[in-house]
Amino acid sequence: MYDGLSFCCHSERNVVKSKNLISMEKIYKYIEEHASVPSQALDWVVKQTHVRTNHARMLSGATQGQLLRMLVQMTGARRILELGTFTGYSAICLASALPEGGHLDTLELNDELEDLILEGFDRAGLSDKMELHIGDCKETLKSFRERMNLPDVGESSSLNDAEMSQMTESAASDYLLYDIVYMDANKREYCEYYDLVFDMVRPGGLILADNVLWDGKVCQDPLPQDKQTLGIAAFNDKVSADPRVESVIMPLRDGLNIIRKR
Repeated sequence: MYDGLSFCCHSERNVVKSKNLISMEKIYKYIEEHASVPSQALDWVVKQTHVRTNHARMLSGATQGQLLRMLVQMTGARRILELGTFTGYSAICLASALPEGGHLDTLELNDELEDLILEGFDRAGLSDKMELHIGDCKETLKSFRERMNLPDVGESSSLNDAEMSQMTESAASDYLLYDIVYMDANKREYCEYYDLVFDMVRPGGLILADNVLWDGKVCQDPLPQDKQTLGIAAFNDKVSADPRVESVIMPLRDGLNIIRKR
């Protein structure tokens, strides 16, 4: 996504630009050629996304999809929440690594994509592990919090650590806390999503936020004032200042913020 950027060789005293500038497009092509091959179901989702939508660029892609799959495997995750599935590519990657009895809830606003998403889940043989929730992301998360007996976000911020720990333990006793939350919905609302899902994630669990470099706009000075860029920049600042987590942004595709809840 960053065609035109180049790699540089760094030393302690200076920065020497390579004589042979390599575009990120070539780098990503090389990486994809040396990653595990996507499944036939994922290939089908890619083809159908190109045929049935005008936004194929929104697909997670093979490399990031494989990373998501491996994060599930490495963490031993059993419960996953995804915000914004688009046509289901990332959801299939995440769910394909779940163990027996594992479950993924995925949220999507666009009801016109429902048939495509569900057919992809079926082709992947994962329908029994996945549940699609169509509707506004924030409203759906609020209903999830109510189901988990968690207070409203405004109320939870006023609770002390002991009270919040007790609430979380109550949710955990019912096996409702998530091991991984993957955020890829409305970029303007990332900060609100973060607040809504934080108490829904177990200690040691991950929150993964996609598109956090936003085509490099978050690095520009002055910062572009469109709502998407401002939303993502505010989110990155919020996470980096949050003592409850540790995080790192990976420059994969459009940036993936990997956040571990302490």
